[in-house]
Amino acid sequence: MSSTRLNYGKTFLLGFGFFGVSVIWGVYNAFVPIFLANKFHLAPALIGFFMTLDNIAALFIQPPVGAWSDRLRTPMGRRIPFILVGAPITAVAFGLIPLAAALPLFVACTSTLLLSAALWRTPVVALMPDITPSEFRSQANGIINFMGGIGTIVALQTGGMLYKMNINFPFWLGSGLVLVAALIVYLFIEEPKEYSTTEAQPGMFASLREVFNDPDKSGLRILFAIFFWFIGFSAVETFFTLYAKNHLGLNEGDGATLLSVLPLFFVLFAIPSGFIAGKIGRKTTISIGLIMITLMLILLYITPATALLTGIAPLPLVGIPLVEGGARMLTLAGVMLILGGIGWALININSLPMIVDLTSAARIGTFTGLYYLFSTMSAIIGPNVNGWAIQLTNNNYNIIMVIAPVFMLIAFWLMLGVRRGEAVTG
Repeated sequence: MSSTRLNYGKTFLLGFGFFGVSVIWGVYNAFVPIFLANKFHLAPALIGFFMTLDNIAALFIQPPVGAWSDRLRTPMGRRIPFILVGAPITAVAFGLIPLAAALPLFVACTSTLLLSAALWRTPVVALMPDITPSEFRSQANGIINFMGGIGTIVALQTGGMLYKMNINFPFWLGSGLVLVAALIVYLFIEEPKEYSTTEAQPGMFASLREVFNDPDKSGLRILFAIFFWFIGFSAVETFFTLYAKNHLGLNEGDGATLLSVLPLFFVLFAIPSGFIAGKIGRKTTISIGLIMITLMLILLYITPATALLTGIAPLPLVGIPLVEGGARMLTLAGVMLILGGIGWALININSLPMIVDLTSAARIGTFTGLYYLFSTMSAIIGPNVNGWAIQLTNNNYNIIMVIAPVFMLIAFWLMLGVRRGEAVTG
């Protein structure tokens, strides 16, 4: 990689790929649990299990696909072909989800979605370090996640309003946007054509053994830190609309809108968090973020539900009406979610750059796959742990806010021992 600066235009265009992914999963996580509870009458533990099925499939698809994309050579590059195949299938399957009247059809649609989405997620994410020098990867990942955060806001905010109009509309919006996003990446992103042909290309499992056998253990500690912080975050994300409905007394649309405060401030701090890491280091930045999001979760747990819905200030779009027909307001819960959004930006922007800077350019896809291996395993375990916790506490959805901080603190302890993964200059 010969460039000595960050190409902002190309990075923003690449961000449309992550935008498409984020719209899909934002709508999926917000409204599929509602379908499962209201349409198919599943218990919380079963909802938690169902919401991990996509991650179970991704666990077996995304890491090997990342390694496969490292080895693939086509005239279009090694990542783009996966996007061109996976994105259209994802769009069609996603649009059919709300139309499925029977649970087997619903499962067929979601299964097709998760298989096709897993096919192209790792390659589109690996494109960022492919085209970005090491010293600018945190900043570039900030831009990529800025676009992804906008996708999540579109999913929650616009999706919340569309859901009230027609439950099909958020899914159809997601289908259209993912096609547009994939087309933009195809038309405007040119992959680097020079790859090392002399370096050995070990697969995913061989690379994982290298990480486990490395005497330094920094890579292992980062991967397990990712595993634990995603357990906490994915569980909260999965159950938040049901938490808002059952603990706070909000309707489903307003619950999704309330949650959109977090990705909004994730978006606002995505780019700054990359520059912060450039000044104080990725490890320190991530550690600060873990403390912030732990505080958010604890505050949500100990604050009474009525107090959480106290109006603080008018806030158009992402505020919620506290009375029928009233102005949209930023609530105390929203303030806490702001803290969480900033903390999540500090964590999430800098973790992937730390992983890919453990290896060489020729194996970026493989190590991106390892990143998704550990984050996906946590996304499987987190909703199940919390689903059972909710059910065993007589459907107390607030319990997730006391379990999740434990995993965040474990991740913080793991990060204390990390010695590698910072930006490489020159």
